[in-house]
Amino acid sequence: MPSDVTEASEGVDEAENVRYEETEEDDNVSPTDLSEMLKEGTKESHDRAENTQFVKDFLKGRIKKELFKLATVALYYTYSALEEEMDCNKDHPAFAPLYFPLELHRKEALAKDMEYFYGENWKEKIQCSEATRCYVDRIHHVGQYEPDLLVAHAYTRYMGDLSGGQILKKVAQRALKLPSTGEGIQFYVFDNISNAQQFKQFYRARINALDLDKKAKEKIVEEANKAFEFNMQVFDELDKTGALLTEEAQDGGLPVHDGKGDLRKCPYYATKLGKGNPGCPYHIGMAMLKQPTMQFVLAACIALAAGIATWYVM
Repeated sequence: MPSDVTEASEGVDEAENVRYEETEEDDNVSPTDLSEMLKEGTKESHDRAENTQFVKDFLKGRIKKELFKLATVALYYTYSALEEEMDCNKDHPAFAPLYFPLELHRKEALAKDMEYFYGENWKEKIQCSEATRCYVDRIHHVGQYEPDLLVAHAYTRYMGDLSGGQILKKVAQRALKLPSTGEGIQFYVFDNISNAQQFKQFYRARINALDLDKKAKEKIVEEANKAFEFNMQVFDELDKTGALLTEEAQDGGLPVHDGKGDLRKCPYYATKLGKGNPGCPYHIGMAMLKQPTMQFVLAACIALAAGIATWYVM
């Protein structure tokens, strides 16, 4: 059982860091504890997620800024849905012991990252991708019809953020040359958790204390594996998008379509990436050249150049 903790989510000044006393060591867990069942029951899914191409490239620092921005957008929609359903079920007996909005909620932090990457009108410049929409829809279904399964989604997301997420923060900051003051990576910053390891132990102890029978625990493990699957679908979608971002402008903007291949694969045409530029530079240029006036000017310039070249030779 967990030892006493400071309940910062209830009436504590937001400026104060939360401090958690030591909880039971992992040596004392039982195979029937839900946290242990989640750990063992999702090990394969966890390994598969870590070995997706997107994650492997990310960990090696091979992450394009536009792709990182899209990944952050996906996180924003995911956590908006998750935390909305958590708020709605904060008094549900199967979830209430795990409700720590001050310590864990990420939506506000992600909103800061959105503003940094997309500007003040960021909400008008982003959209929920297909894979992320499927994930979001599942979270809303669980929150409305099977709230006891919210444990699976909270465990999968927040425990990962407090573990591997901290590695990704450093990789992103270095690879994308983000400010040392934390702009663009606020998602990974947990200001109200003073010791991530102790908090994770405490959170797992709370999970183990939930009054659930074996069947209910198995359903939660099954749902956690679904959560990993949804995450992997988002990763695969990002990987496919990243394949289209073959080049990036010097300022970190969108790559320019060269007129070859499928027009729909041009990022300017396909979706609202980046800063909301009005169109693909290649196609704007081609459209201008089709104008009679531009053709006349071009012909005059060619004729002038030819005349100068002839005079020089003579």
